[in-house]
Amino acid sequence: MGEHRQRYNEEFKKQTVQFIQEQTKTVGDLAEELNIPKSTLHQWMSQYRELKNEPAASVDRVRELEAQLKEMSRQLQEKDNKIADVEEELAIVKKQCTSSANQGTEIPVY
Repeated sequence: MGEHRQRYNEEFKKQTVQFIQEQTKTVGDLAEELNIPKSTLHQWMSQYRELKNEPAASVDRVRELEAQLKEMSRQLQEKDNKIADVEEELAIVKKQCTSSANQGTEIPVY
């Protein structure tokens, strides 16, 4: 038959997450020690994580912040590129409008 599934109460989960945050070991190492699947600990971390319990120099936290910074920098660069493209298109349209106005020709509007 199926394996008996262990249930944990909220307090145990919160204490486990706090313990993880205060340790310098990896989640994988702690999962092995506690005999709890790594994915379960990650799920609990997303639910109960409190940044005030984490040391500022936590390696995982630094990596997480670096990844966020890298992603936000990439998004910002994308937006800057889009803005530059739109500004270039606008400059072209303005140039066409002024040259058409000087020549007295109408600009078709679609």
